[in-house]
Amino acid sequence: MHGQRLDGRCPSWIQTYGKEEAVNVKRTQIVLGVTALALGILSVVPTICAAEALQVDANGNAAAEPFAPDVGASINLPPFRTNQNLTLAVEAPDEAAEADKLAKELANPIASLISVPFQANEDWGFGPTGNGYKFTLNIQPVVPISISKDWNLIIRTILPIVSQHDLFYFAHLPKDSPLQPQNRSQDGLSDTTQSFFLSPKKPGPFGLIWGLGPAFLYPTGTHPLLDTGTFSIGPTFVVLKQAGPWTIGALMNQLWSVVISEDRSSVSQMFVQPFISYTTGTHTTFTIDTESTANWNASGIDGKWTVPVIFQISQILKVGKQPISIQIGGKYYADTPRYGPNWGVRFNFTLLYPTGRHPEPVERTGLVK
Repeated sequence: MHGQRLDGRCPSWIQTYGKEEAVNVKRTQIVLGVTALALGILSVVPTICAAEALQVDANGNAAAEPFAPDVGASINLPPFRTNQNLTLAVEAPDEAAEADKLAKELANPIASLISVPFQANEDWGFGPTGNGYKFTLNIQPVVPISISKDWNLIIRTILPIVSQHDLFYFAHLPKDSPLQPQNRSQDGLSDTTQSFFLSPKKPGPFGLIWGLGPAFLYPTGTHPLLDTGTFSIGPTFVVLKQAGPWTIGALMNQLWSVVISEDRSSVSQMFVQPFISYTTGTHTTFTIDTESTANWNASGIDGKWTVPVIFQISQILKVGKQPISIQIGGKYYADTPRYGPNWGVRFNFTLLYPTGRHPEPVERTGLVK
């Protein structure tokens, strides 16, 4: 989920000496076309379903109406429960209800669910040569804290571990170029983003679920080409609605630098993530979103926006007694700054820890010996 630099923009000293290239701005129609295609895929899911399961409402509770039909076996991992050697078994009704609830909570960024995602991203097409690639492993735990009877505090952290190659490499440079020798690979930590959402435990008017709070960008990068060199802060907000198998919403933040390292530039960066997901009766979730970033301090020639359109499929499973989610996805960059990526893939493995409710106090009517 969120706030990480994806633009791959070359620093000013490379732009000064590098070869000038025309800006390749993809039009908004591409985004709309991809979105319409994905929504079309989602719309035909019910026609290939064969059975129905229990519906779960916005809070993950069982409802009286039937849930979305199961999709065909050709696109689903069958049942939820596995034994210790990963052999699939028939799920019990209580396990089905639990998996339904987990799938809906996982689609909600501020649900009362402790989760630890390990999100691996591989992106291609970076740099002046177009041959650069970047691998990012985002470790992004989500921890909800009950602070009162009516309110939760949800803490979302993103710690990126990065390995990138040829993002800033210029081919056929003269030996006497001030860019020689070129540092072709960088590996290490990038900046950490942490968000704090104050959110009501019950949906508000019209069934809306929302959260509001501050976001921080910590300068944890271990290489000048992997970080911003600033401590930044700003507001973050999320709003969504869950109705039947659908989850529709948006998450955003805006960060401004307040402490800047020497020889580094200030940060003014916005992150916007509209998302829509559909969860089937076999706990498979189809999601389309765009994790867009705007670098307001970039020049118009370099380009300000990075717009990846991402389609993902996730499945709730159990390994022994541990519930997990496995997700795969593909990315198409509808718009990027100069030297930005073209395509990408994602694999996400998430450990799930449902939060238990405290038992109701027992009324004592007699003496306790």
